[in-house]
Amino acid sequence: MKKKKRVIVFIISAMLFSFISLNNISNREKDLIENETIKEEINELVEIEDDNKIEIDFNELKKQNKDTVAYLKVNNTNIDYAIVQTNNNSYYLKHNFKKEYNTAGWLFLDYRNKLNGKDRNLIIYGHNMKNGSMMGSLKNTLKKDWYLNNDNLEITFITDKEQFKYKVFSIYQIKVEDYYIKTIFKSDKDYMKFLNTLKNRSIYNFDIQLNKDDKILTLSTCAKGHSERIVLHAKLIK
Repeated sequence: MKKKKRVIVFIISAMLFSFISLNNISNREKDLIENETIKEEINELVEIEDDNKIEIDFNELKKQNKDTVAYLKVNNTNIDYAIVQTNNNSYYLKHNFKKEYNTAGWLFLDYRNKLNGKDRNLIIYGHNMKNGSMMGSLKNTLKKDWYLNNDNLEITFITDKEQFKYKVFSIYQIKVEDYYIKTIFKSDKDYMKFLNTLKNRSIYNFDIQLNKDDKILTLSTCAKGHSERIVLHAKLIK
């Protein structure tokens, strides 16, 4: 009798686990679909002209979400998103552009950054989604056919005031740490040490010269669960 009860309990537990797992998968799929729809709506406000200049209706984007601060495009990846920023680095891990709870989150600028032209290291985060959305395609940058294509190495970053171009100088995968997301530097010497460290980590030598006056853009996403990070650094060129 006890054996029979154990079997029944096991079957019920297995059914419950399957139900929860399927429900979680269903919710994740729903979140991904919602975010893809939002992205398509945003891209309707983005116009790429013949000379590759990008015009964006930031007024409309800010009506939809006042946290909108920029737009980011990385060639030959799925990364072409409006970028948001709030007063912490956790909210947009679980909320989308419409501020709805969403496990895929949204791409966001580090809360410590200021877009006043003075910050030396602007940092953007996003989840590594399996379907390639958010920063799920950042892993493409670790492949030779991506980083050996010079057209891929210019990154577009746009604010409501100006359009910027950055040139990739380092890409790598590393254990979780907070060194590469520093925003404050004690001196020019400290900053140069920082830049050289990032450059020397790269899986490929892009032969980009760096100096104390350079401003950089950092893109960061998870890898191997949450134990590692895929990181890209690019230098402001214009």
